[in-house]
Amino acid sequence: MKDGFIKAAAGTPDVRVADCEFNATEIIRMVHEMEEQGAKVMVFPELCITAYTCGDLFWQENLLEEAKVQLVRIAEETADVDALIFVGLPLEYKGKLYNVAAGLNHGEILGFVPKINLPNYNEFYEARYFTSGENLDGTVHIDRDVYRARYESDTESDDVEFEIEMAEFDGFEELEELEEDEEPDYIDENDEEEDEELYEEDIWISPNMIFTCEEMPKLQIAAEICEDLWVPNPPSVAHAYHGANLIVNLSASDEVVGKDSYRRSLVSAQSARLLCGYIYATAGEGESTQDVVYGGQNLIAENGTILAESRRFVNGIIYADLDIHRLDNERRRMTTCQFAPDLAPEGQDISYNEALFTLEREETKLTRKFDSRPFVPGIKEERERRCDEILNIQAMGLKKRLAHIHCQNAVIGLSGGLDSTLALLVTVRAFDMLGMDRGKITAVTMPCFGTTDRTYNNACSLSKCLGATLKEVNIREAVNLHFRDIGHDEEVHDVTYENSQARERTQVLMDIANQEWGMVIGTGDMSELALGWATYNGDHMSMYGVNASVPKTLVRHLVQYYADTCEDQELKEVLLDVLDTPVSPELLPPKDGEIAQKTEDLVGPYELHDFYLYYVLRFGFEPSKIYRLAKLAFEGTYDSETIMKWLKTFYRRFFAQQFKRSCLPDGPKIGTVALSPRGDWRMPSDACAAVWMQDLEALEK
Repeated sequence: MKDGFIKAAAGTPDVRVADCEFNATEIIRMVHEMEEQGAKVMVFPELCITAYTCGDLFWQENLLEEAKVQLVRIAEETADVDALIFVGLPLEYKGKLYNVAAGLNHGEILGFVPKINLPNYNEFYEARYFTSGENLDGTVHIDRDVYRARYESDTESDDVEFEIEMAEFDGFEELEELEEDEEPDYIDENDEEEDEELYEEDIWISPNMIFTCEEMPKLQIAAEICEDLWVPNPPSVAHAYHGANLIVNLSASDEVVGKDSYRRSLVSAQSARLLCGYIYATAGEGESTQDVVYGGQNLIAENGTILAESRRFVNGIIYADLDIHRLDNERRRMTTCQFAPDLAPEGQDISYNEALFTLEREETKLTRKFDSRPFVPGIKEERERRCDEILNIQAMGLKKRLAHIHCQNAVIGLSGGLDSTLALLVTVRAFDMLGMDRGKITAVTMPCFGTTDRTYNNACSLSKCLGATLKEVNIREAVNLHFRDIGHDEEVHDVTYENSQARERTQVLMDIANQEWGMVIGTGDMSELALGWATYNGDHMSMYGVNASVPKTLVRHLVQYYADTCEDQELKEVLLDVLDTPVSPELLPPKDGEIAQKTEDLVGPYELHDFYLYYVLRFGFEPSKIYRLAKLAFEGTYDSETIMKWLKTFYRRFFAQQFKRSCLPDGPKIGTVALSPRGDWRMPSDACAAVWMQDLEALEK
């Protein structure tokens, strides 16, 4: 449960239709199997104690009684299991039969949640047997001793009903004694004529029930049953308004061609719509009888993402690690999803019962995978589709700005590095969209103290291949003059030495843009902005920053995609060499003709910083949790000390450099994480990082 993680399981046991004892045995066996894997929330299919396909047998008293016997048995034999367990059974209440989900925890029956929406079409005829539990709200009293005795007996001789049938009625006293033996196993809470001391359990039955974990109050669970999900207004909507962030669904959904994809989309969409976890357990092959076949398509989803899915037509268990803190953060962030009882729509502003359950406090052993590059899709086809989409978003943003100000010219500082290469590619695409001459794109190369032949030649070749106008302005003399003006020793390679070059380059670009009635296209990426790795009023400034929300790890893939799809061999070779060039601002003199200043040696690996950035901005995770996830994601690549070192660097620089982000130029947003002060990230420039650093320092003690 540490860091908000909880392991969930959805299982489809082997069942026999109407064989409650066998079914309960399989459920118990599967519970213990789930326990071994660390599952804390366990969900089984609809009516799994009896099987869903009992038909008119649901009218048989024997079946209904035996279902309760086996429910008590399941509760008793899983009492030592540290989990919240949901099983399904038919339950009679006030003369009506309900299809219910029972919540079990440490041997206690916490509550019964009845199904609301009963399908009565095609192959389904639930309304023949069951009553909708929509307006149900009461308690059921169960004498556990009676049922315990029944499942513990070796023969049916201890069966209460059997004793009643065979009793000899010799007189009034015997009759009175018999009636005492015949006490009902359930009773209305308002029936004052019954002696409540006879019953061990006083259990809520209501569709409006939240199961809350005492040790982790943010974990709030609610249940719905099968068809409840398939209706326009599922009960889970009201559950979410009343605090539930994890929905379980006990289902018996049969298989027809194509239904699996529809079922998957329903589960995924509902988890996304409600910003919740969703555990879906459905009936399997043991239910298949007469005209229907069941496939056991279990699903576990989190905010629209399917975390786990079972193979169909094979009974078994799936597991997934749900992140409750992540879900809560999403709910706080999204103002249009205000899940609170007083904000619930009319008809859903109802009172709810709360059932408390307990779990041991322990660290969940995570099996969930965390991508080391969260900004980059792992599947090649999806990555290529995403890259094309991003290039179009960037280009469309620039296209609009150019058209709006009637600008016919663009100016780009082209260094031969990754960022400026991407900016030029985007500008070319925008010009093509507008039907404008690429020759009106001025690519300015500004060699100075740190420029190498490799980057210079790549800049020249790129301009030629893309049809842009190349302009070279050697700024060495201008910078040396500036050093003399301010009294700086040119042999002292400090921050003044570096930033003077960056600011001179920006001045040149701005002045050329004025000459040509053009606009300066910014090249800085989001990773640099997060770390403040930009010269204030130098490369920090432009008239439109096309890369402002593109992280460094994604820049590389965008350029790679362009190289793979450009159908120009010369351009492809240049782009591949750019990709192979170390990331550098080239502000220090080269050593033996090679780049002397490598950015990642100074601020740390961008793949680490992008990972940190994603979880800081997207989910607001605390540093200790990000550290834990990073160790998992980069296992075998970086050791714990390296991850901690650069995580501290990230937080220190992120907080200290906000003033640069507070005055960024416009730039297109391309993903869910962005740093624009006018959009996603509004942070005071003088915020203190102490709380975040303390969290990390506590890990080192």
